[in-house]
Amino acid sequence: MIKKLLFLAFIFISVTSFAQNINLSENAKVSIFTCGRGDELYTTFGHTAIRIKDETNNLDVVYNYGAFDFNTDNFYLKFVKGDLQYFINATSFDDFIYEYQMEKREVIEQTLNFSITQKQQIFELLNASLFSEERSYTYKFIDRNCTTMVVEKINKIVGKELIKKVDDTSISYRQLLYPYFANHFYYKLGINIIFGSKTDNKAIKLFLPSELMHSLDKAKINGIPLINKKETLIQGNDIISKFYFVDSIYFIALLLFVLTVTNNKKVFKTYLFIAGLLGLFLSLVGLYSLHKELLWNYNALLFNPLFLLFPFLKGQWFRKTIKICFVLIGIYLIVLLTKPHILLMVPFIITTVYMLWKLQKLENK
Repeated sequence: MIKKLLFLAFIFISVTSFAQNINLSENAKVSIFTCGRGDELYTTFGHTAIRIKDETNNLDVVYNYGAFDFNTDNFYLKFVKGDLQYFINATSFDDFIYEYQMEKREVIEQTLNFSITQKQQIFELLNASLFSEERSYTYKFIDRNCTTMVVEKINKIVGKELIKKVDDTSISYRQLLYPYFANHFYYKLGINIIFGSKTDNKAIKLFLPSELMHSLDKAKINGIPLINKKETLIQGNDIISKFYFVDSIYFIALLLFVLTVTNNKKVFKTYLFIAGLLGLFLSLVGLYSLHKELLWNYNALLFNPLFLLFPFLKGQWFRKTIKICFVLIGIYLIVLLTKPHILLMVPFIITTVYMLWKLQKLENK
């Protein structure tokens, strides 16, 4: 780990020192990398990076705004809270591309039709960021990530908001993200449970690497296309969706069905208590986290914190609480009707309604 940090420090110092004493040649090239998806959760949406290449000056560097440190103190708490610091790093083209070759992830390069002045400006801007306050930034899933940072830099160089989203803005962020989890059922389930109402807004923000690539294809400066060359550097493997029963909604449905057919009061109350803990987490994380995507999470109407009271309620209070829960589930169903993850939640809705109904009947005896 120490050797790796020393190597990165060497790269930073070398590039920065070099940049302070160099003018890019006419042959210099500035390009944008759009990298394909990987198997890890943090690679689900792909990646964006900037390449500066100048053979005359023996320069070929890739700037990456998607770096973070797993060894950060309280990493997961900071990620959930929304104050985890991401940062820009610089590495050689060969080192950068090697990782994607090994993982067989697609890399598409779009060369920007910049003047030599603009090339020099973005080169100096990126290098200045390496050892300034701009090096680190607070990551936000939609509003501030490796793609939005690249958009910001390009727009700054051209002096206007040139790069705008050209993909469909009539769908919600949740609909936009849904297909990315086709091969990962539990990721899809978890993301759709923890995301709140903001992800149901229209997806007008350009924040995904593939969308930036499409926008660059359409962008023009004074009627001239911004991209003068586009090529695939690595032909990635197609992500084949393999069916695994354990990693599917059918497994969850079977598991929930087994719980319901026990018709056991203790089993039902235990399940609802765990669901209540989840609901409490969804409610509190919205207050704790700076991620706006986690605010106003209506899934807490299904995974209801009121379930936590069941072990302590009896008689009339127990029956009234169940009725309140039924009403809240009804509201939840109305909200969910137009949402893409409704089918994901159906097994949980049926299970919860059945358990509440059975508990109500048992209490009335």
